[in-house]
Amino acid sequence: MQAHEVPATQPPTEGHLAERLGASLYVPCTHSDLALIAEGNKYPFLRSVIFCTEDAVSECDLPDALDNLAHTLARMPAHSATLRFVRVRNIAVMQQVLSMPGNDKLDGFVIPKATRHNIESYLAPIQHTQHLLMPTLETHEVFCEREMRMLRKKLSAPHIKPRILALRIGGNDLLALLGIRRPRHVTIYRTPLGGIIARLVTTMRPHGFHLTAPVFEHMDRMELLAEEVNEDLLHGLIGKTAIHPNQVPLIESHYRVCPNDIQTAQMILQEHSPAVFSHEGSMCEISTHKSWAKAILTRVQAFGSVISAPQA
Repeated sequence: MQAHEVPATQPPTEGHLAERLGASLYVPCTHSDLALIAEGNKYPFLRSVIFCTEDAVSECDLPDALDNLAHTLARMPAHSATLRFVRVRNIAVMQQVLSMPGNDKLDGFVIPKATRHNIESYLAPIQHTQHLLMPTLETHEVFCEREMRMLRKKLSAPHIKPRILALRIGGNDLLALLGIRRPRHVTIYRTPLGGIIARLVTTMRPHGFHLTAPVFEHMDRMELLAEEVNEDLLHGLIGKTAIHPNQVPLIESHYRVCPNDIQTAQMILQEHSPAVFSHEGSMCEISTHKSWAKAILTRVQAFGSVISAPQA
């Protein structure tokens, strides 16, 4: 039995793993330095990395990409501080990856174009492993509130939910369905996806599903990226797809927590704190702010604190 294999009735338990994702760097499996990245030698600061066999790889390059991935899995260390995932092209590619020696070193898979109709098909090949799934919401069903409620019901099944690390929002694919490309001068929240993202959060988050923020594709607009990460956090998203290593430190700097929030969270979680109290000019109510306080302290553990909140 490989290191990641467990009985089908025993799902993995990962605690706050989703909140440790940080900025997940997408790397095409055709990348010449794929093995160095996977080993942690090229970008040792990465908290998570996603090896892509889907949109970042042309159909004609897929065999070479899978050969490169197989070589990488065989040589990369079994344990790493970096969470490692493969974005599969389809179920057939997922099965190919699962047949590669070293696949047990992966933390899981990113599922493209996930819907309530195909999620079971992606779950079946990993029922005897500990691999986790990150379904990507990027199809026309995302625009239908009823469909998202039905997807939530499907994902909430006892044999599925423990496998779902987070739901990834596929911003570019969703914009493409609308015939729109992400503008260079505003954040994604100023596009038609702003309301969609808000609805996804209110549909999924109260039921225990974490969501990660869409990719920011304009690598020369770092100030706008900083503004968007702030808006991600305001929408309750933690974790964001990065397409360039230079984006990673900026994104994650905004996940650090300011001292006032840390102190407030600690006061809310103190055993003998009053039900309602005032701190730094704001009302704190334990019954309504407890989940926020726990999330803040989890972020501190993962990303640390700052002297003052990051500025966009």
